[in-house]
Amino acid sequence: MRPDPVEIFEAQRPRLLRLAYRMLGVHAESEDIVQEAYLRWHRIDTKVTDIENPAGWLTRTVSRLCLDQMKSARYRREVYPGIWLPEPLIEPEDDTLRPDNLTLSLMMALERLSPLERAAFLLHDVFDLPLDEVAATIDRSPAATRQLASRARAHVRVDQPRFPIPRATGDELARVFFEACKSGDATALGAMLAEDATLRSDGGGKVLAYPNMINGAENLVRLFLGLQRKIGPQMEFLGATVIDGLPGFVSRLDGHLQTTALEVTDGRITAIYVTRNPDKLGGVLRH
Repeated sequence: MRPDPVEIFEAQRPRLLRLAYRMLGVHAESEDIVQEAYLRWHRIDTKVTDIENPAGWLTRTVSRLCLDQMKSARYRREVYPGIWLPEPLIEPEDDTLRPDNLTLSLMMALERLSPLERAAFLLHDVFDLPLDEVAATIDRSPAATRQLASRARAHVRVDQPRFPIPRATGDELARVFFEACKSGDATALGAMLAEDATLRSDGGGKVLAYPNMINGAENLVRLFLGLQRKIGPQMEFLGATVIDGLPGFVSRLDGHLQTTALEVTDGRITAIYVTRNPDKLGGVLRH
């Protein structure tokens, strides 16, 4: 019996979407890439039975489409108003369902890589493709591909979290942090923040956000206390969750939906990622 091309593709779709998102950091563009891959798959419908490794063919197609897209995406991020953050990816309740171990902080580290370094690292280290398949996908020799992956690995190694936080612990941390912000509890905030903690916020030019990264626990405490004095009663906690592998929460501030992801090291918050750009929160509304 001839295999059904649609069934073959749909079985691969979740993995392809995850790969495209990890390459691009934008859900809508990832969905467009996978749809284009489907159209190309559909066009070779009559030859599908001749493809020995459909998963490999689809992975190469999506990866190459992403590489083309990344050239223009990089330019758009250079002219992006303020700080750019990846779209928040709300994780499933069951952490064992996470098919990769990337966090939002690692996604930010990937932004420092060239498109080829990013592709080599993701395909080989995250999605477990053999080196020769990665080389064929990015059209480089195996030796060059190994160097690309090695350079990428060196860049992101320092951002790899050493100890994952259990879901319940992360949820409680997110709730306590939000309550400290809403009540203006400077002592609690100071105890939760690492001395060199940072905050990045992405409003996309659509809503108010801090245009530059804010550094240091003292500066952050002052910022949160000022925010509490202005709109404390309007801070609404909508639920704790996991955002790209980091503990976090969804909230509403001054009428605007936002997500906050917390990077934690040795029990203290070292980085805070706040996404307020409404164009990036469609997936959050669906959860």
